[in-house]
Amino acid sequence: MNRALALARHAAPAQIAAYLGLAVLGGLAPLALAWLTKLLVDGLADRLMRWPQAAVLATALAVSGIVIALVPHASRYLRIEIDRRIRTVATERLYAAMDRLVGLRRFEDPAFLDRVQVARSSGVTAPGMVVDGGLGMVQAALTLTGFAGTLFLLSPWIAAVVVLAAVPGLLAELSLSRRRARMVVNVGQAERRELFYASLLTDTVAAKEIRLFGAGPYLWRRMAAEIRTINTAHRRVDRRELTVQIGLSLLGAALAGALLLWSVRAALDGMLTVGDVALVFAAVAAVQGALAGLVTQMVSMHQALLLFGHYVAVVAAEPDLPVRHPARPAPALRHGVELRDVWFRYADDQPWVLRGVDLVLPAGRSTALVGLNGAGKSTLVKLLCRLYDPTRGVVLWDGVDLRDLDPAELRRRIRAVFQDATRYDLTARENIELGDLTAIGDTSRVERAARRAGVHDVLSGLQMGYETPLTRMFHDTITGVELSGGQWQRLALARGLVHEQPDLLILDEPSSALDAEAEHEIHERLRDYRRGRASLLVSHRLGVVREADHIVVLAEGRPVERGNHDELVALGGAYARLFALQASGYRVAA
Repeated sequence: MNRALALARHAAPAQIAAYLGLAVLGGLAPLALAWLTKLLVDGLADRLMRWPQAAVLATALAVSGIVIALVPHASRYLRIEIDRRIRTVATERLYAAMDRLVGLRRFEDPAFLDRVQVARSSGVTAPGMVVDGGLGMVQAALTLTGFAGTLFLLSPWIAAVVVLAAVPGLLAELSLSRRRARMVVNVGQAERRELFYASLLTDTVAAKEIRLFGAGPYLWRRMAAEIRTINTAHRRVDRRELTVQIGLSLLGAALAGALLLWSVRAALDGMLTVGDVALVFAAVAAVQGALAGLVTQMVSMHQALLLFGHYVAVVAAEPDLPVRHPARPAPALRHGVELRDVWFRYADDQPWVLRGVDLVLPAGRSTALVGLNGAGKSTLVKLLCRLYDPTRGVVLWDGVDLRDLDPAELRRRIRAVFQDATRYDLTARENIELGDLTAIGDTSRVERAARRAGVHDVLSGLQMGYETPLTRMFHDTITGVELSGGQWQRLALARGLVHEQPDLLILDEPSSALDAEAEHEIHERLRDYRRGRASLLVSHRLGVVREADHIVVLAEGRPVERGNHDELVALGGAYARLFALQASGYRVAA
């Protein structure tokens, strides 16, 4: 609870203070209204009250009524404003915590992703519900105390019966709260799958395949199945809640009816005045309403806090990869990056992807990595970027273990272009600037990167040039455009090249979507850029790696051949066979 309240106080301190004042006012106003009504009714019934006194009581009654009428509206406005401010702060903290994760392992953990799904909603709603519940309890407690005290003055046993009647409701509601919180967690995976199908069925890229293959009905039926699973879970809890609420309502109505009958009989016997009867009517209704409100607020807070625990767990999660404190600075690369006896697998129950890899990427030299699919090339790239740590062995930066270096500083010295590069639904300029945030607003750097990637002419020729949105998701079809696959790959390359002085440049299949002529052009452009810095080129196409200073052939997770192009061809091994196979394909086509 302390964390939720601290978040709310940080987000909206003035609004919460005003909300507290309204809660106190809202709690006392009904009590004042009931007592003023009693005094006025008794005075009028006895015919002893004079006009000035009656006018004062009537005016006070009117003011109380106005307060009771206005407080809910003002409270509603403050509640919405508090929610807005909490949403901003909670969302910032959640995604800042996600961004602090050093590697990728948590993003591949379904249990963690389910927790994030719950945290996205609970982090936004729970602090406001705690504030709302806490202040609602204050308001209900004030009303309850005042009216319970009033009933105690009239008859102690009535006050005791009314208060004790709320205990079963509290226990039942707490049980329902725990059940609903468990249900929200349990349906988290189904909700994520529903969102997946919904996004897939509205995705521009997927639309052509889905329509061509006629897969739409199959996919939306699967989405409907997930929705039914979610609805079934909710319905089960709702039905139980309905049963409990009906029972509690009948109990409350029976109790109120009995007390009202008693008060009427007491008035007929002369034990109570007419004003006392009016006060009992108001008090019984107010006490039951306050008790119900108190129970509801307690249950809401209880459920909110149960779910808020998932938000706290995500925000307070330790880094998924160890970070030394203090971490050593990552110096400019002078000698090279070395993988020494590196073994890696994604989980203990999964096969080894890399097996005892020894590899050096010398500073100022180009290295190429080739191999069949599944050989471990992309995994090796992720280890170099420290998105994972080796299961065994070490990756060294000028002799220093990557685990001893500051991850953010290390990554500022590395630039990589991945084969599955992201397509951002932003402008062309923003798509490039994301590769180095220091380039934001630097037009010359952005355009130089685009020229190196051979995409400047395409981007400058768009309707709004570099300011053209590369999506039709948020813009109309006149301003938003879609690039071809090859153009997107060039744009991703420009994003990787906008950082002009990386110590290590990694190109993972940077031209796989390009035709032969465009591929040749790109590598010609990259030759000068790669000169003088450590670079790693990963590719299936052996024609583009032949000029590398050093070529390593990876097979089944380990290097099996090393050398330059001529040496490996002369060796007559795996590289020579792959090169001959690809070359023969071009000769047959010719």
